[in-house]
Amino acid sequence: MYKTLKLRFRNWKLKKKLTKQNVLFFEEDLVFKPVNVLLIDEIIPEFNKDSGSRRLSEIIKLLLKNDVGVFLLADKKLYRYNSDYINFYKKLGVIVYEPKIYKGKLLTKEDFIKLISPQLNYAWLHRPKVFKRFSNFIKSSNSKTQVIYDMCDFHYVRLLREYEQNKNEETKIEAERNLISEIESCKAADIIFAITDEDKQKVLEHYDNKDKIKVISNVHQPNEKSSSFNEFSKRSNILFIGNFRHKPNIDAVIYLHEKIMPIIWKSHPEIIVDVVGSYPTDNVKTLHSDNFKIHGFVDDVSSYFNSSRIFFAPLRYGAGIKGKIGQSLEYNLPLVTTDVGAEGFDFGNYSEVLIANNAQELAEKVITLYFDQSLWNSVSDYSKTILEPFSLESIETTLLGTIN
Repeated sequence: MYKTLKLRFRNWKLKKKLTKQNVLFFEEDLVFKPVNVLLIDEIIPEFNKDSGSRRLSEIIKLLLKNDVGVFLLADKKLYRYNSDYINFYKKLGVIVYEPKIYKGKLLTKEDFIKLISPQLNYAWLHRPKVFKRFSNFIKSSNSKTQVIYDMCDFHYVRLLREYEQNKNEETKIEAERNLISEIESCKAADIIFAITDEDKQKVLEHYDNKDKIKVISNVHQPNEKSSSFNEFSKRSNILFIGNFRHKPNIDAVIYLHEKIMPIIWKSHPEIIVDVVGSYPTDNVKTLHSDNFKIHGFVDDVSSYFNSSRIFFAPLRYGAGIKGKIGQSLEYNLPLVTTDVGAEGFDFGNYSEVLIANNAQELAEKVITLYFDQSLWNSVSDYSKTILEPFSLESIETTLLGTIN
C-alpha cells in the first residue's frame, strides 16, 4: 500500500513538472509505416555498454533500413524515465516513448501502447520479465498483433550453469522457476527468437515447437585490416571486456585474477591485464593493480582492441551468444575462451588452440597465443570466416523472413 501511494505521489509530481514545462504529446507525431514494430526492453538499449543492447540497436537499424516503423519503449518507472540514449534512437527515426502530458493527463506506457496498437503488426518483447509484463496487455489491445518473445539467452541454462559452479541451492531454485516462466512465455508467444542454435535446441527439450523458434543472433561485421591495424610486435597486454551488471562477467574476472593470472605471472610477470566494462562492482574494483587494471566504462574501446595482444574471456557460466567474442573477432584480435564463451561460434580447426575449460589449460593457451606470432597471425586472419554467419546480410535475411 505504501509503495503504491509513493508511486502515485511521484507520478503526480512528474505530471506537475511536465505540465509546467509544457512537455506535450501530439498524436500527429506518431508516424506509421505499412509494417510497424513496437520494441520493449527493460531499458533504452545502451548500445555501447552491453551486448544485448548492441544487438537490439543493430536490429532496429535493419528494420528502419527496410522501411519498417519502429516504436521503442523501456519498462522503467515513469519518474525514472530518462536516458542519454533516447535522442540517439530518435535521430535514427525511431518513435521513442517518453512521459508527456496528453489531453491534460500523464501519458503512461500503457496509454502509448493503446494509441499505437491499431497500427501495430508486431510487439518485440525483449527478455522474460518484459514478455510476462506486457504480452497479455498488447494482445488485449489488438489481438492481431503478433507477439514476439526475444529470449536474449535461455536464462534457465545460464542459472543452471551458475549453480554447477557455486552449488547454491537458491540458484538452482531460481533456475527452475525461470524454466517454468520461460516455457510459459514460449507457449504464449506467436514467434520466439533464440540467440543461438544451441539455445534453440535446449528450448526444444522443454517445448517442442521448432517452427515457432527462429534464431536471430548478434550482428558482427569484421573490420578490414588497414594500415592502422597494429601488427603482432606492436601489441601487448590481455584484454577483457564485459558489463558488470551481468554476473558471469564478475565471476570471469575474479576467476581470471585469482586462478589463471597467477599461473601466467609465474613465468611472465610482465603481462598486464586490462579490464574494461560498465558498472564494475566493488569486488571487481578491489582487484585493480599495476598489472591488473580495472578501467570501468570506456566509450570508444577501439584503442584497446587495436593495442592488445589477445582477448581473453574465461567465462565459467552463461548462455546464448557472447558479444565480447564477436567484438574481438570484428577487430581481428585473437582470443582464448571456454566452451561457454565459444557457444554459437565455429572456430573450425582453431578450436583446440583457442578453447579450454580449466585454469591450467587456459593459462597455457594464453601463453602460447601471446608469444606465437605465426599462430597469432593465422587466427587473426581467420576471424572474418568465423563471423560470416553474423553478417548484416545473414541476419537481415532471417529478420525479414519473419517481419514481413
